[in-house]
Amino acid sequence: MRDSCLIPANGLSARLGDARLAIVDCRFELGNPGQGRRLYDAGHIPGALFASMDDDLAGPVLPATGRHPLPAPEDFSRALAGWGIETHTPVVAYDQGHGAGAARLWWLLRAIGHTAPVQVLDGGIAAWTAAGLPLSTEGTQRAATQVTPRPFAGWLTAAQVAEGLDAGSIQLVDARGADRFAGQNETIDPVAGHVPGALNRPFLQNLGPDGCFKRAEVLRHEWSALLGHEEGSQVVAMCGSGITACQNLLALEVAGLAGGRLYAGSWSEWIRDPSRPVAP
Repeated sequence: MRDSCLIPANGLSARLGDARLAIVDCRFELGNPGQGRRLYDAGHIPGALFASMDDDLAGPVLPATGRHPLPAPEDFSRALAGWGIETHTPVVAYDQGHGAGAARLWWLLRAIGHTAPVQVLDGGIAAWTAAGLPLSTEGTQRAATQVTPRPFAGWLTAAQVAEGLDAGSIQLVDARGADRFAGQNETIDPVAGHVPGALNRPFLQNLGPDGCFKRAEVLRHEWSALLGHEEGSQVVAMCGSGITACQNLLALEVAGLAGGRLYAGSWSEWIRDPSRPVAP
């Protein structure tokens, strides 16, 4: 499973000459929307395209949504078409290193039924530069194409999360840091705490000291201990706004515990409705 969704820096380097491969830079910084583009312009993996978290990988924020709602299928297909990414185009996504931004694109593509392999650069651009591999400041242009909009699968609304929790049919797992989950040091959202019944798995715990994902057997052991079983199909991943949750879903895939779903609105959507319960 690891080989199917992660690629090491030297593995990607060996594929730079493959014209079929689309490499997508998904770097972003929460609270600093333009930083990802500035980092891309300053130096990116040769041949990489740039995906904006706010403009390409998320939709407009509305009164009832979270901070990064899913993009409309029509808008996402338009972005893919502009990048020249068709359903049979292999894709490698990367970010600054923690895997969250790249995992968001990984999840979106899989959620629309992308048929070609979608991989995340293990360790991101940090691993790339640590390996002494080159960067480029040249823009990348692939031939635009036509992409048919397809709905996203594998995600839940707030109402479906509430129903699943009441029925005991899902296990909600929150990817935010332990302090925010516990209602401490909340500086991003106006309400602190977590959804009652959720477990906490901070997404950075999926990484080793080198910034790459832990070995599959380690992740499987840790996740199984958290869940109390070796099954990922009941997991519904959430976080602050539906981005780092995707990295948890990627880690589950690496661990061989596939089948989890995304609560796309996450905490920033949950707290929009004061009638929804909050645990401190």
